[in-house]
Amino acid sequence: MAAGEQRLLSTEIVNRGVESSGPDAGSLTFSVRVRRRLPDFLASVNLKYVKLGYHYLISHAVYVAAVPVLVVAALSAEVGSLGREEAWRKIWDSAAATYDLATVLSFLGVVVFTVCAYFMSKPKPIYLLDFACFKPSDDFKVTKEQFINMARSSGKFDESSLEFKKRVLESSGIGDETYVPKSIGWPEKTATMKEGRAEASRVMFGALDELFEKTKIRAKDVGVLVVNCSVFNPTPSLSAMIINHYKLRGNILSFNLGGMGCSAGIIALDLARDMLQANPNTYALVVSTEMVSFNWYSGKDRSMLIPNCFFRMGCSALLLSNRRRDYGRAKYRLEHIVRTHKAADDRSFRAIYQKEDDEGKKGLKISKELVRIGGEALKTNITTLGPLVLPVSEQLIFFATLVWGHLFGSSSQRPYIPDYKLAFEHFQQQHMVRAGVLGGQGEGGRRRPPLADRVRVRFQMQQRRVAGRTPHQDAHRQPLARLHPHLSSGHLARVRCNVT
Repeated sequence: MAAGEQRLLSTEIVNRGVESSGPDAGSLTFSVRVRRRLPDFLASVNLKYVKLGYHYLISHAVYVAAVPVLVVAALSAEVGSLGREEAWRKIWDSAAATYDLATVLSFLGVVVFTVCAYFMSKPKPIYLLDFACFKPSDDFKVTKEQFINMARSSGKFDESSLEFKKRVLESSGIGDETYVPKSIGWPEKTATMKEGRAEASRVMFGALDELFEKTKIRAKDVGVLVVNCSVFNPTPSLSAMIINHYKLRGNILSFNLGGMGCSAGIIALDLARDMLQANPNTYALVVSTEMVSFNWYSGKDRSMLIPNCFFRMGCSALLLSNRRRDYGRAKYRLEHIVRTHKAADDRSFRAIYQKEDDEGKKGLKISKELVRIGGEALKTNITTLGPLVLPVSEQLIFFATLVWGHLFGSSSQRPYIPDYKLAFEHFQQQHMVRAGVLGGQGEGGRRRPPLADRVRVRFQMQQRRVAGRTPHQDAHRQPLARLHPHLSSGHLARVRCNVT
């Protein structure tokens, strides 16, 4: 095993108590768990993405910086060779002098053109007027225990798969007030177009009805519609279902995004922003959802059972506006969107992969590398976003530390990480899948370690009274006394070392 791989491993000794049955009854059992830690994302900074962030900053600020530079250059050319008294006298004489009409109009024309060019090139402000999240009725509410019972009543899962789901739910942080379609408990096939359309109508129309009620906006006033749903993409599309239901206007700009995963909500927001920049004085709807019933997996592959545990019924709807008169009623103003695409990397490309299992059953396969890949993408995004949002003081400290490290520091010196809390009040983490959950995937009812070589070490010793032994014969067993206070040099314990 490589040295870099060993640094990512951590060990933990767990006392499992005394065996109550079996051939090893009465023996003390311990487990030595070896887990993989996440890499230290703060150990390095990719300067390529710092440069990209400053490219965004400069492209938007060039117009602001150009005006004072031109003014200073013009004044310097005019009075640069004069003394202070002569410069003031020349400015006063020029102000008192009489200019012809053509000169005045030319000067005013240049000023008006410069001001108009600045405001026309400046991006239009995008406001979030309001949002709505669909909340199903209590008929769809289930606890974790009810969820397992529904899966069991469908007859599609064996006890090993149900036990795995139970462990995932217990370690996931999901509460006892979540909502799922009743169809997942049916013995019949649930991943049908009929069930998908029924669920889509329920969640999308429920969220949009609430949003229109909050904002008092007529549906026909909406000029842009963006809908995203990764795995359910019927024909006609989900955006067409909304247009048909609310009778939206015929020239609406409609988009339907599919297969883009959990980042599709941000991608839809970015697309809506671009459409609002190109189409003034209009509203945009952004609808994000996922269909549980259509994505329900009924096989035995544990890496494909995880989405069953995490996906729930729901839909969110946002109403955006580029009308300046909506500034007073808006909840937020959109400042920056930074996107990083990782599909060029094979590990990232297969982190969440829709496929059929060995039995031909369709589902989403979740890779154990998902947490690490998400961390790398988050690090890239924050690095790119830094120059756009961090105060100047933090940026100066970062560059001073960077230059000092290159000139006088060592290669192992950690870079300075700016304090992003000076720019953000809140961070929203997209994924709730934990590394411990993804590390427990396996086949055949056995937990598999998250290591490439699948190391599983078992070290067992039967507890028994060892009599008639000299101290040096038991010397190699004395470290076991550190595992449990009731062990001594004359006792052995049944120790099980699992790499999990």
